[in-house]
Amino acid sequence: MIEQHISEAGQNAIPLVRTKKALHNRVNRRELKERMKNDPVKRVTLSFYKYSHIPDPVAFRNELYRWWDALGVLGRTYMAQEGINAQISVPEANFEQFKTLMNSYEMFRGMRLNIAVEAEGKSFFALIIKVKDKIVADGITDPSFDPSKTGVHLNAEAWNQASEDPDVVIVDMRNHYESEVGHFENAITPDVTTFREELPLVAEMLEAHKDKKILMYCTGGIRCEKASAYMKYKGFENVFQLEGGIIEYDRQVKAKGLNNKFIGKNFVFDERLGERISPDIIANCHQCGKPADTHVNCANIYCHILFIQCEECQEKHAGCCSETCQDFHALPVEEQKLKAPSMVFNGSKFGKGAYKAFRKAGGTLNG
Repeated sequence: MIEQHISEAGQNAIPLVRTKKALHNRVNRRELKERMKNDPVKRVTLSFYKYSHIPDPVAFRNELYRWWDALGVLGRTYMAQEGINAQISVPEANFEQFKTLMNSYEMFRGMRLNIAVEAEGKSFFALIIKVKDKIVADGITDPSFDPSKTGVHLNAEAWNQASEDPDVVIVDMRNHYESEVGHFENAITPDVTTFREELPLVAEMLEAHKDKKILMYCTGGIRCEKASAYMKYKGFENVFQLEGGIIEYDRQVKAKGLNNKFIGKNFVFDERLGERISPDIIANCHQCGKPADTHVNCANIYCHILFIQCEECQEKHAGCCSETCQDFHALPVEEQKLKAPSMVFNGSKFGKGAYKAFRKAGGTLNG
């Protein structure tokens, strides 16, 4: 039945062929990136999330992987018993088939798809679907916490109106490296590395403001679903969240001709690492200090730290974060492999699974 609906939705689409191949990628990262670079297929980059009980995440993960792989979907998706969180790209020719597929599942019907602001379809180069304990790591262990008791959702127009009240508190529920390049006017931007670190910190910071309106926002809305519920769990009554996050806010602002209150770039977790919302550059190069807001990963793959680098420094340092990494990156590949296990770059060894981002308040880049 699903096959029939999908086929009817895409008469001009890429042929739909479901295979019994391995349900994970087996091609190395460099080859996949090169394939995507040369792929002429136009793609739609989007994100979505849904909090809904999934009894068997592993089985559903495998089922969805087969369908998405057949449709040429690429990207990164997390699945848990509490729901799904996806950042993906879909061949433009298969987009209607993709929507038909998703609507064939009751839990996805009527779900908003956040279409990327700036994207050429080169955002992802592999299909990765992982089963996790939670789709957003929040550190909450109290079984009495009810994530369904969220704050009031505000569209762009209502958000703008609410934010003009001088007595409201606007909170950025993203990490430090995200808010560094862009945030809403007058927003509190906690200096945190993870969402689980931010939740209790924000509740503590705002303890004296429980009588005020709390406005929360994030990239696409998923973190604020948990954050607003957490704040209500902590006794805050007037909690509001930006519906669809920054991505949907920007779309509505442009569609309705509203005043844009977001300054700078919206950081995104794909190959682009950001999409511009306003022309303002509010950050600085982490190497020379000049105005810049382009995030890059150190070209030394054994460091790979995320940092902001201007064009001049990118050329001067060959895309590396420091002289140490630049010298190491210049070594023959085989020599790098031999030396890497004993090397430490920016405080950690490569391969431990930690997502590293330079913290401007934490010192200097030293490779």
